[in-house]
Amino acid sequence: MEEETMSQTEDRWTKHAKSKFVGKKIVGARYMSEKEADDMGWSKRPVVLQLSDGTLFYPSMDDEGNDGGAMFAQNKKGEDIGCPVI
Repeated sequence: MEEETMSQTEDRWTKHAKSKFVGKKIVGARYMSEKEADDMGWSKRPVVLQLSDGTLFYPSMDDEGNDGGAMFAQNKKGEDIGCPVI
């Protein structure tokens, strides 16, 4: 089997992300509860965004989900928006 190129990997994961997030609305925002973090084995509690289909979206410190991560964004003026872990 032929090895996937970086471009193919990016395309595949972009398609995946679009299928999960595009067209959905953020209907809630909160910090992860202590119980939720404990259930995941995490000591850091990140922001959790709830989407219109019930999906909960939250940052992790790495690809393996080893702990909660900080949320970063920029508004249309290019100003940074940050939500730290607690």
